[in-house]
Amino acid sequence: MRPATLAEFVGQEHLLGPGKLLRRALQGGALPSLILWGPPGTGKTTLARLLAGEVGASLVALSAVMAGVKDLREAVAEATVRRDQRGLRTVLFVDEIHRFNKAQQDALLPHVEAGTITLIGATTENPSFEVNAALLSRTKVVVLRPLTEESLRVLVDRALLDPERGLGRANLRVDEEARRVLAREARGDARRALATLEAAAAVAEEAAAGGGGADPTSPASPAAPGLRVIDRAIIEESLQRKTLLYDKAGDEHHGVVSAFIKSLRGSDPDAAVYWMARMLEAGEDPLFILRRMVIFAAEDVGLAEPRALQLAVAALEAFRFVGMPEGTLPMTEAAVFLAVAPKSNTALVTYTAARADVTEHGALAVPPHLRNASTPLGRELGWAEGYQYPHDHAGHHVHEVYLPEALLGRRYYRPSAEGAEKDLAARLGALRGDGPSDDDER
Repeated sequence: MRPATLAEFVGQEHLLGPGKLLRRALQGGALPSLILWGPPGTGKTTLARLLAGEVGASLVALSAVMAGVKDLREAVAEATVRRDQRGLRTVLFVDEIHRFNKAQQDALLPHVEAGTITLIGATTENPSFEVNAALLSRTKVVVLRPLTEESLRVLVDRALLDPERGLGRANLRVDEEARRVLAREARGDARRALATLEAAAAVAEEAAAGGGGADPTSPASPAAPGLRVIDRAIIEESLQRKTLLYDKAGDEHHGVVSAFIKSLRGSDPDAAVYWMARMLEAGEDPLFILRRMVIFAAEDVGLAEPRALQLAVAALEAFRFVGMPEGTLPMTEAAVFLAVAPKSNTALVTYTAARADVTEHGALAVPPHLRNASTPLGRELGWAEGYQYPHDHAGHHVHEVYLPEALLGRRYYRPSAEGAEKDLAARLGALRGDGPSDDDER
């Protein structure tokens, strides 16, 4: 049932609708290099094939799981011949491009830049984390959304009616409740919806052959001999297990992630572990959750418990070493520790305050005494003159001016009184040893 034309493609109206990004590109006959980012079953591979066809380009498909640099070189060599001898464009489609290592991704760069190939990569992972910045800068990241239940029902109905590519010859009827359950439980994944429908058709055929079938007193029972009815029970049997309400790119995803972070911030380890388990059991990438915990350790626990960041990073490395299912153990350990740890967001507040001054004042001059006088010109300009080396003074500390003149007296870091940061506050007060700063009233 893979669409053969863009007219058959269902979903992604935000990209293919009138006046939208990909539609405008196709109308102009230009196809830029793209990274298609979206959950499984949203049409990334199909869309790549259709886009290549729309611009009259040859499509070369590689799987990042199987291909190496040698395969890339061969594909580029063929694309060069195709361009030079036949005047044809080549679209190189790389499925699961996030699995390419840095060397493989770098091998693509010059050929994308030269226009030898138009790259279309497909990934279920955030390209910002998994694709090299250099390659990202030469491509347009396009986000594919999970299909709506309405779109999934269109695909299911099409498969039921198509006698050549679908189940049109199977004499099937799917009752309304079964359609609704199927569209809901597919969770935006067209592949899952069609695979479930195919499995349900097989179950219905087995039931009919064995005389089981549907309840003859049910309104959903077939009205004609030989008609096979797919009801809710058959759909649920075909699904094997109820899919948790969780969508890696939709509102429920963001809601569960938000509940997880807020439970950590609110110091509730039980809720935090529950929401983490919800994500993991619904198929979320554990590395996504671990990255959120590393960020949380720095943003919300911070210097109130410096070991939090160490433990979060250790959990990340431990997971990479042991994988699933045992990897849930260091993840749980980290989640519990982060939830129970004292909290401080001074890292976030401090950087935000410093960034505000950088934005407002621009590139202020470095005070001359802080510069290195490593050249005759530097010494002539008086660089490093008057600099006081802290290790030459008692306590390895000396009062010195380190900020630009326009920012004298600024205090970006204001320690909290939580956990270990309380000791830092006391030490910093002794080190500063002066009155209110110029921006205390800000």
